[in-house]
Amino acid sequence: MASVLALAISGCARGGGDTDGGDGAAEASPGITDTSITLGITSPLSGPTAGPGNCTVDGALAYFGAKNDAGGIEFGDGKTRTVEIKSYDDTYDPQKALANFQQMVADGVFAAGIGLGTPTNRAWREAAIDEGVPQVLVMTGDPLFSDRSESPMQIGLVPIYQQEGAAFGELLAASSDDHKVAILSQNDDYGDGYVEGFKEAIADAENIEIVGELTYEATDTSVDAQLTELAATGADVFFNAMSITPLVISSLQKTQQVGWLPSWFLPSNTSSPTAILEPGGGAAFPGIYSVSFSQSAAAPPFQESEEGKAFLAAIDQYTDQDGVPAFPHCVWSWIAAATLEQAFAKMEEPTRESFMEALMSIQGFEAPFMLEGSVIDTTVDGKPAVSDVQVQKYNGKGYATAEQFG
Repeated sequence: MASVLALAISGCARGGGDTDGGDGAAEASPGITDTSITLGITSPLSGPTAGPGNCTVDGALAYFGAKNDAGGIEFGDGKTRTVEIKSYDDTYDPQKALANFQQMVADGVFAAGIGLGTPTNRAWREAAIDEGVPQVLVMTGDPLFSDRSESPMQIGLVPIYQQEGAAFGELLAASSDDHKVAILSQNDDYGDGYVEGFKEAIADAENIEIVGELTYEATDTSVDAQLTELAATGADVFFNAMSITPLVISSLQKTQQVGWLPSWFLPSNTSSPTAILEPGGGAAFPGIYSVSFSQSAAAPPFQESEEGKAFLAAIDQYTDQDGVPAFPHCVWSWIAAATLEQAFAKMEEPTRESFMEALMSIQGFEAPFMLEGSVIDTTVDGKPAVSDVQVQKYNGKGYATAEQFG
């Protein structure tokens, strides 16, 4: 796929040039004309995280493909534009992600974002600030991207990792039973955030004991040794803060091989029923819990709704996805695209500055496929566009809301 979602800020950009055009109108930023706007996405399109990585492109590609064929999107300045997306493969490698951003700048994109990954998005955050290019609605729960003073050109889309971790901790702390917890986390900001939120939520819970805690590197190809050690703790709950799809599958399989069958807590981005839990044998465990803020494309109510049918038709027409997407990121990037359309409709000038002002003013937007009670709000410093999560439990086919643990 050759598509990129780059969103660029104005004013302070090197070469961004939002200066007066001489007739009182602001000069257009790079990547936008009277008829089109070009966005860029760097994401892992190959390698072990290619499944969710491609979905971060495909949802937006499908959304804007359908909008373009319907005539385009009307912007706040009264002009109707098509949205062109260019994508770049970073294979979940931070250095490649930085190189991709530098190529985006050379390609003249208007703005960038939506792509998956904490280390990869961090790799070009400072460069985006230096270049004045908006890095928006990125799919990382790293709170750094929602800190307006540290990241003035950025905003995250998905709830921060601490929120997800805390949701698991709160559910477990409310249980009337005693629990022993084993933790395996990715040795970076991704894993640290999940564990931090979980530990804060159980800090005063007398019924919970952490009996083992280990880490792994995102470049590891096996975590069998860690799993064997954690299995020996006899923990009845396993918090696996892991972002690498093949490792989650092999972890599910390995714990069964050693006879360890705890309940699991899994991050939202590595909890796909069809792509992860089914091949991993998730039905063998007493409970697998994850969190969500959006509907699942695999759920019958989604597929039977008019919006769901339109989503699946667009995915089929404009992407290489084979059938119903296995990862939630396709729905998430559709939500991101709908949020961008809200910002475009409020842009009164063809500049990155006007875009960012519009994007950061969205409040109470009920985007397509959001769960009831979840809305888009970009106005709160320290919070991403989505900050509400619900804990869900795997039922053998999909997920249902978990009112309690067990």
